[in-house]
Amino acid sequence: MSGELIRLAELSMAYDGETVLDNINLNIKDREFLTLLGPSGCGKTTTLRIIGGFEAPTAGDVYFDGVRINNLPPYKRRVNTVFQKYALFPHLNVYENVAFGLRISKVREAEIARRVGESLELVGLAGYDRRRVHQLSGGQQQRVAIARAVVNRPQVLLLDEPLGALDLKLRKEMQTELKAIQQQVGITFVYVTHDQEEALTMSDTVVVMNKGIIMQVGTPMDIYNEPINAFVADFIGESNIITGVMHSDYHVEFASAQWECVDTGFDPHQNVDVVIRPEDIRLTNPENAPISGVVKSVTFKGVHYESKIEQGDIEWTVHSTAAPVPGTRVGISLTPEDLHIMDKPEEFRNPAAASRESDVLAEEEGTEGGVW
Repeated sequence: MSGELIRLAELSMAYDGETVLDNINLNIKDREFLTLLGPSGCGKTTTLRIIGGFEAPTAGDVYFDGVRINNLPPYKRRVNTVFQKYALFPHLNVYENVAFGLRISKVREAEIARRVGESLELVGLAGYDRRRVHQLSGGQQQRVAIARAVVNRPQVLLLDEPLGALDLKLRKEMQTELKAIQQQVGITFVYVTHDQEEALTMSDTVVVMNKGIIMQVGTPMDIYNEPINAFVADFIGESNIITGVMHSDYHVEFASAQWECVDTGFDPHQNVDVVIRPEDIRLTNPENAPISGVVKSVTFKGVHYESKIEQGDIEWTVHSTAAPVPGTRVGISLTPEDLHIMDKPEEFRNPAAASRESDVLAEEEGTEGGVW
């Protein structure tokens, strides 16, 4: 990846006084596959629309290659968009759908034929040029939409949940194909989804959003293994989130037991959330374990069993390759590296200044914006 291509600086957006984006800062690199990930209403699509020029921010600036583009209309930006509803022209065949933008730009016919052919081959639709749109499957229509976008040679492709209408098997196939297309054409992809697996599978960088705020920016591995707060931990995969007390560096108490951990920098006796991934928990003999609980249920998930273990008022979720017997008591064993200690939500500050260089919490209080 090259250097910075797009920069969002102190960007805010409100509709009728309702906050949608709350002072976000984000750098997007050239040739990067960056995913905006979060629940419905978190502001990710609004962010995409602002980059594309379809919305003007209430405050803040959008820079492209170092140039402020707030007032630049969409058709003058080196950006194309693929929406969940592909908006193909039903009266045109595949070739004419892909060629449409080139004809508007008055490109010569020979050049149109060459570029349309290259684009259809890129998305695996060579030979489909004379097909009508209604003769294509959902996955094929999505490929046509991508071909129509990349044929204009944009520097950035914006994708707003383009796989949402596909079935699970086809969606997984298209995840791999989209990443391959991005690497082959060598342009920046900015992708919007609420699907965690999509984000982790395809992205170079994941931006987790909630209530108009950027929670964390990082690689898929960083986001999954080192979530910055309980929201990120719970949204990216399954987690056990348990209230605890950080007595001192490397020493936390939760679930009626004292534990060693690898975390530092908390105040003495600070209330914290302890996040433990289900796959990091080992079930052992209850006589030799720090804590134990009763197996309430076991569900086969294909590659593992998911067990619910009841320990007083705590219900643990455990993923393991062996199935414990419901009704029996089992021990729970954890290593210091299995524990992720984080501030509790009420102590969390708006990390609006999060960027590639730093996703440390900002000092000032963030506004609790509404959901759009």
